[in-house]
Formats: sequence, structure tokens, C-alpha cells
Amino acid sequence: MRRASKQIWQLLDTTISSMGYEFVGAELGQAENGMTLRVYIDLIPENRSTEQQTVLVDDCADVSRQVSAVLDVEDPIPGEYVLEVSSPGLNRPLFSASQFEAQIGELVKLKLRKPVDIEGSHRRNFKGTLVGVDSGEIELQVDGQSFNLLLDDVEQARLVYAF
Repeated sequence: MRRASKQIWQLLDTTISSMGYEFVGAELGQAENGMTLRVYIDLIPENRSTEQQTVLVDDCADVSRQVSAVLDVEDPIPGEYVLEVSSPGLNRPLFSASQFEAQIGELVKLKLRKPVDIEGSHRRNFKGTLVGVDSGEIELQVDGQSFNLLLDDVEQARLVYAF
């Protein structure tokens, strides 16, 4: 799964934000059940209440119906696909610099679009502590070694929830 296109991203952000939810991000790609668009939503912090701290199934269903209608009209995805709407969950995906900044100090797992050359070896997958975010780069501490990676090179990133 890869980050959805800018066109899809804008359609989803506008639609979901207008419904009072935070658009976390979206991935589009081949999954077990065919071409799939995964959309992640969350509650906007000021909309959280003592009764509801997380996204509920009904929230996902409401967003799914609205997003489906918008995508049917705009038709940005050729062919058939499955639409999945969910909360980001414990292993929250990270898409933007601000999302990375909010997770500084946390353990993250990420995959780069292309391997980078590190001391003669090519590496694409990293798992370490997020140390910082600055000028389009993220700093990751992996086994005592610091890596500065371009945010634009990140294909997929998630928090690693420690039980």
C-alpha cells in the first residue's frame, strides 16, 4: 500500500474535515481483497468528550458513506476498489511532518521508497526511536546509531505500540 495521490488526498481531506473529523491519511494499493483505498480518521481533539475518546464504528460508517459518494462523483480511481475507513489504531500510520513531530520520542517502524546506501549496505527498512523532525528530514535512533532520512523518501511509517 502506498500513500494515495494528491488528488485523492485533497478530496478526502475536504470531505472528512467538513464532517468534523481529522483526516489522518490514506493508502491505495493491492490488498488481500483486491485494489483497496484505506482511509484513516480520528476525532479532532476539541471534539473528544468524556463519553467518546476514540472513533467508533458508526463514525467510520458515516464517513464511508460520504466519502464513497464523493469518490463516485469525482471518480479519481480507475476500476473497482474496496473502500476501508478506520481509526488509526495503536500502530498509528504517520504521513505528515506534523504527525511525525507529535510522536517524537516514540518507537516507529518505517519503509523507504528506495534503499539508501549506509556504509556500503543498502537499507530500506528502519525501526527506532524518532528523535526529531526538521526541514523535511526525520532523525531516527536505531541501535545507538542516528539516521537522518528525507520525509519525502518515506513510503510507509507507523508507530510501534509497546505492550
